[in-house]
Amino acid sequence: MTSVIHASFAKPAKTTVVALHCSLGSGRQWTKLADELGRSHQLIAPDISGYGTNTCALDLPLTLAEEVKCLSGHLNDVTGPIHLVGHSYGGAVAFKIATDSPFAHRVRSLTLIEPVLPTLLRETDSDRRLHARFAQLARDVSEDLWNGSVLEAIDQFVEFWNGSGPQDPLPAATRLRMIERADKLAFDFSAALGEENVTIAAASLRVPTLLFSGGTSPYFTQRIVRRLAAIVEGAESRHLPDAGHMLALSHAATINPEIAKHIARADELAGLSLGLNQVDDPRIGDPEPPLRFQPRAVSNRVGEQKS
Repeated sequence: MTSVIHASFAKPAKTTVVALHCSLGSGRQWTKLADELGRSHQLIAPDISGYGTNTCALDLPLTLAEEVKCLSGHLNDVTGPIHLVGHSYGGAVAFKIATDSPFAHRVRSLTLIEPVLPTLLRETDSDRRLHARFAQLARDVSEDLWNGSVLEAIDQFVEFWNGSGPQDPLPAATRLRMIERADKLAFDFSAALGEENVTIAAASLRVPTLLFSGGTSPYFTQRIVRRLAAIVEGAESRHLPDAGHMLALSHAATINPEIAKHIARADELAGLSLGLNQVDDPRIGDPEPPLRFQPRAVSNRVGEQKS
């Protein structure tokens, strides 16, 4: 007997990947990710306020919520679901968009590469020591900036983020670019350290989430990734033992294909969910033409069918 199943698999809305860079960086860091995604998705990589070409119409933001507000123009310009990718401070902003913003309902997937969410580390004595170390770095860098000691501030910042990796000198052009944007660091520290209820927000996430960490990064961010992996339902985690905090750039050839697969899977899941919802919705009439499926027995072994 042939069963006729009326199923509608509507063409999913075109999705956009929004990629957010680290402090002292710019949207240009995502060029290789754009190449990896090719024509399958539109990618926008806006400069976070105070970096690149984004001066933000408002005052420089002191909270992650204000950072999201500065990016709202870019987010409003794209339609349909969005996939968020964020690295370091950009990861903290992406987390805020996905968990507590007017755009949260549009988020289809989330990828975080060592996000700076320090208040996640205030629940145990060992974690609190990591939080205290980061808070002290924030005070030291901000004091240097206030006193006009920009080079000293940059040196402290870079030394911390190098972790246990090599302390190679920065190229002159990179150092100059950092000096030009260094004042924004104090604002980034303030926003990250001021974010509350991160554990509750992480537990509320219900979108496919992919996490990355590097083995030579500061243990501070490695620990944040581990905490998120334990809290976010269904989160997947990738640890690269030989990578540092700048793995979004240094190990792009390894992580970008993983990000692309993660996004593709999220789109597939969303399309399947949409199709099943339409099958179950009595308000939707029979699509034309119906799909016909001939039932047949299937063994437990994948790929083996019995006639």
